[in-house]
Amino acid sequence: MIRSAAARASLGRVAGAGRRYVASSAQARARAAEPKQPVVVTDSIPGPQSKAILGRLGQLQDTRAAVLVGDYKQSVGNYLVDADGNQLLDLYCQIASIPVGYNNAAVLRAAQGEEMATTLANRPALGVFPSREWADVLEQAYMRVRPAGLDMVFTTAHGSDANELAYKAALMHYARTRRGAAAPTGRDLASAMDNEPPGAPHVAILSFDGGFHGRTFGALSTTRTKALHKLDIPAFRWPRAPFPRLRYPEDRFAAENAAEEARCLAETERLLRESAVPVAAVVVEPVQSEGGDRHASAHFFREVRRITRQHGVLLIVDEVQTGCGATGTFWAHEQWALETPPDMVTFSKKMQTAGFYHTRALVPDQPFRNFNTWLGDPSRALLTRAIVDEVLARGLVDQVRATGAYLKSHLVPLAIRYFRVFDSVRGDGTLLAFDCTSPELRAELLHLMRLEGVNMGGSGDVAVRFRPMLTLTNAHVNVFLTRFESVLNKLYQKHWPR
Repeated sequence: MIRSAAARASLGRVAGAGRRYVASSAQARARAAEPKQPVVVTDSIPGPQSKAILGRLGQLQDTRAAVLVGDYKQSVGNYLVDADGNQLLDLYCQIASIPVGYNNAAVLRAAQGEEMATTLANRPALGVFPSREWADVLEQAYMRVRPAGLDMVFTTAHGSDANELAYKAALMHYARTRRGAAAPTGRDLASAMDNEPPGAPHVAILSFDGGFHGRTFGALSTTRTKALHKLDIPAFRWPRAPFPRLRYPEDRFAAENAAEEARCLAETERLLRESAVPVAAVVVEPVQSEGGDRHASAHFFREVRRITRQHGVLLIVDEVQTGCGATGTFWAHEQWALETPPDMVTFSKKMQTAGFYHTRALVPDQPFRNFNTWLGDPSRALLTRAIVDEVLARGLVDQVRATGAYLKSHLVPLAIRYFRVFDSVRGDGTLLAFDCTSPELRAELLHLMRLEGVNMGGSGDVAVRFRPMLTLTNAHVNVFLTRFESVLNKLYQKHWPR
């Protein structure tokens, strides 16, 4: 951490009026090399400039969740610059949403081109008036990386929206399957307008305890993390199954973890068989990211797929946070080696757009049923195309796998050495996590890491999660490790002095 007067003077181009750090434009900033290490020029984060901005913003919006104020013109690569000129190695990345670095040159080119300007100025209602280029954009942005077995894509606005519209597709499919070739009756249509069966049937989407699938109305009925998300909001009485609570290290608790997964699978199957409300689909995350970075084995997910098929229930895999290479494969569920693919895979965050892949069987029986005006955002799809180009051309999924292994190989021995602070290192690729030994220690650790110039985030009650960009390298990991061990030593000196 750097706070000396000399350092502040040498970093005058970063902080203060004019913000002359490196370049005045995002494009020039993208050409500049990212910092070699974090630099902190304020005694606290948020610093005085950020606090002043938050004070003004607080008169217009609720800012109580804000951690800092970003200066996105000055941010570059894996480094986030804040309004006070602090340069932070960003391992949280806008809650897992930045794929190839701040002000990435290829993404900036896509954002500034004529095609983007035309799309922004003439945003089409894609379902009714698609552009002549839209099929090409879909192929180039989405279908090159489509999950195996899914040959169609439905584009949406955001992750919650993707899940919500996937649920609609599942529920429509459920009803159509049971009607067979018959058209909806007059009673079906009339009762739907009164929100009553048979037109508005009592059918469920089953989710798992600890899962997070969004905050919109339908998605919220499957979100099972914090009660605060759901409080005061009417919800469907949809069932929830237990998700395994594994113990770490996995090789030490193999028998216990296998028994825990068997328990959860048995209860899942019981719910599908006995639920008072018929289940149309099961939705599951490869990693319960908001729920505390909870994992399960590939065997568990293969069994979920087997059970859903056995009971004629669709499987929706929510890859909003795990998709786009973060786990060392483009889609996390690739690592499960499923005999049959999921029926739908939802995405957002690092893809910079949202939607769900699906089989052709899930296209509704009539137009306008799963529909909205814009069906996503074609301008964001142009950015997705540039992102996919970068990921594939630069071999970033392979890089994630190697960098993640390097990071994990250092976290595991540190967890043994500093066991009073954290344990339970887990994850794949760079989508890693560990648990602090208390919520209070977690909050203190995250605060101290920011003062050391590293931005990280939590999940669940005690977990700290890594959500870096796909461009993270071993050199970035070394920067993190130096500062992480410094913070661990400070915590030991404070709480367990010798």
